[in-house]
Amino acid sequence: MNQFRCRFKYRFALVFFMLSVFIQLKSQEQRIEITDINWAKYSTPVFALSTNLLYDATTSMNLGMEFKTGKRFTLKLPVVYNPWLFEDNKKFKFILAQPELRWWACEPFSGHYLGLNANYAFFNVGGVGTDHTKQYRYQGNLYGGGISYGYQFYLGTRWNLEASIGAGYAFLDYDVYYCESCGEFIRTEQKHYFGLTQVGITLIYIIK
Repeated sequence: MNQFRCRFKYRFALVFFMLSVFIQLKSQEQRIEITDINWAKYSTPVFALSTNLLYDATTSMNLGMEFKTGKRFTLKLPVVYNPWLFEDNKKFKFILAQPELRWWACEPFSGHYLGLNANYAFFNVGGVGTDHTKQYRYQGNLYGGGISYGYQFYLGTRWNLEASIGAGYAFLDYDVYYCESCGEFIRTEQKHYFGLTQVGITLIYIIK
């Protein structure tokens, strides 16, 4: 019985030793294969174009360009433009620029990111809103900034989908007119705003 146990221990030790050698050789082989890979073919994207589908749904034309600026950083430069005039002289015209520096938790154009942005808009809005605001036209500028959070999903070789939300501060400096197209000037107003500054469901096309 003792001889059987000794033989079993010996054979088990021999098998374990051979298995260890085999695993070590395979690991070394994989390391060599990984070293030989041309990682330039697998570099992260460096430039992309995008459009916010929520803005598109409101007929506001928009286009964003995003550049990789570091190992975990990108710079996005989006512009939104709404030139439309509706019936009864209603209007919600504006042009908005919202440059944003993004820090990615893993790598650019993939997964979670945090953003720091600045906001500027010129607007000309009239005949919309409540019964009180419909009587007037508001024309002026918006300045501000904020922070954002987003997540980018992989859709295909060159396509991603992004969900994002942001909050911050805006300073509005504008003139108030009566609602007619050439309505009489009434006064100048200034307002401070804290709250939601952006929200997006964005389709991204990777150029490079």
